[in-house]
Amino acid sequence: MTKQSTQNIALFDLDHTLLPIDSDYEWGQFLCRIGAVDAEEFGRRNAEFFAQYQAGTLDPVEYLEFALGTLAQFSRQQLDDYHAQFMQEVINPALLPAALDLIKQHQDQNDLIAIITATNRFVTQPIAQALGVEHLLAAEPHLDEQGNLTGKLRGVPTSGPGKVTHLNAWLAGQGKQLSDFDKSYFYSDSQNDIPLLSIVTHPIATNPNKLLQAHAKAHGWPTLQLFELHN
Repeated sequence: MTKQSTQNIALFDLDHTLLPIDSDYEWGQFLCRIGAVDAEEFGRRNAEFFAQYQAGTLDPVEYLEFALGTLAQFSRQQLDDYHAQFMQEVINPALLPAALDLIKQHQDQNDLIAIITATNRFVTQPIAQALGVEHLLAAEPHLDEQGNLTGKLRGVPTSGPGKVTHLNAWLAGQGKQLSDFDKSYFYSDSQNDIPLLSIVTHPIATNPNKLLQAHAKAHGWPTLQLFELHN
């Protein structure tokens, strides 16, 4: 494929970056709230994993197979019904103008745009669609022949250095590499994304947590507060 030297690429983390919430954690809380899972046990484990994520100590495979194992209890139709309710009750109110405007800025510049998130595709695909982003790189659940989730992860997680792996593979599938773009942007809130932030031309610490805030300051990276009224 011919190098498009005038095109830029804009990459976005999802949770606490384009959303003022963590969609993965909120999905678990939603399942507890509607009585789909044992609220006490699931809620305890969900909170433990979320705390590990915030601290940067999460084992992504352990967490994803916990989350996907929960999904595997239900038929795909039941899951889709649950997710439609989740979108209406939890996600749609969290789709805020500041994030939509930021995406539109890059769309108006004809940038190649993708969301790259550690959260699994089942949870995030409808969210990416609601945000108007076509390309999504997410943790891939293994599906059986009927399209039901088996509870297993397919491939490597899309977290930490795994985001770089998935990005490179996705671009290679289009005959491209990151260096083909004049400017490459990555917006993220978390120190977990430093591996990818470190290889783009324009790393932007977006709604950064304390660890990323400190790293961004030390490296001269700009910061962006999209949700100051919602923090």
